[in-house]
Formats: sequence, C-alpha cells, structure tokens
Amino acid sequence: MNFLLLNGSLRAGSVNGAALQTLQDVAPSDLQTALYGGLADLPHFNPDDDHDPLPQAVTGLRAAIEAADALLICTPEYAGALPGAFKNLLEWTVGSTVLNGKPAAWINVSTSPTQARDAHDSLRIVLGYVNARIVEEACLHLPVPRGLVDADGRIHDAEVRDSLREVLKKLSRIQ
Repeated sequence: MNFLLLNGSLRAGSVNGAALQTLQDVAPSDLQTALYGGLADLPHFNPDDDHDPLPQAVTGLRAAIEAADALLICTPEYAGALPGAFKNLLEWTVGSTVLNGKPAAWINVSTSPTQARDAHDSLRIVLGYVNARIVEEACLHLPVPRGLVDADGRIHDAEVRDSLREVLKKLSRIQ
C-alpha cells in the first residue's frame, strides 16, 4: 500500500511534521509512505483558476493524492481552526475528484486541553464534502509534547512509535 502523508503545518520542526517523519521510520516494509512537501508552494485557491492549465504545484498535489491508496493527515489547530495553508490545500481538491472515495485518517498530536477538536471537526467536514472515506478506526488523538521531539526531528519514545505503527496497520486494513 502507498500512503500519502500530509502535514498541515508549515513550521520547521513542528510536532506534526515530527510525528509524520517518525511514522515513516516505523512503517512496516510492505507499506510505502510519501511525505507531501509542497504545501508552501500552492497558490491561493481561487475557483476561477481551477481549470487547465493548472499551476504545477496543484497538478503535483492532485497527482500525489491520485497515486496514493490512502491519506494520513497530521495538522495543528491555529486560532480554533485548520491552518490557512492546509485549508488552502484541501480547497484545491474540491474542484476535482481526487479525494472521492479515498480512504483518509488523521493523527492529532495536540497537547492542548481542547485537543484541537475544532480543527479536526473542520477536517472531518471538509473531507466529507470532497467525499473522502474517513477511516475512523485509524484516527488517533496522541498527545505529543514538544519535548519528545529529538534533535533529529523524530520522536523516539517507544509508546508513541508503537501508537504510530498501529495507525498504519489500521489504515492498511482498508478494503
């Protein structure tokens, strides 16, 4: 199986990015993971521009989603919602069918008392709007304090790594 990992944060050294990089490290050998790196390159979404020829960053995003068997998202919450750049990424999928029926799950690493629920509730709404198939059993709230991210940008805590590995296993069982 081929998983596309989407980081909703543009921040260098984000805990969300560390979780996804760690997830790549712990992935079983029969699973392929690709960490999407073009979030900052996407132009601001404008429905008037959602036609051929599309900007290269948009065609690259859609091709990466199309090639994936499933999506795994890790995004923070900014000001009670999805980060604007990540919402922009999702908006570029609305005018296409790339997410139609595509299995998707997320890992929520927030340590805040609200657990970033508003962002993930918004994510659920947007993924539903584009007809992605949310794999509930693979969605996970796994609080990861910044102190667990090592200098190499990875999380080496055994419990966190086991939990991330389990998410991949659950998502790989999709039919």
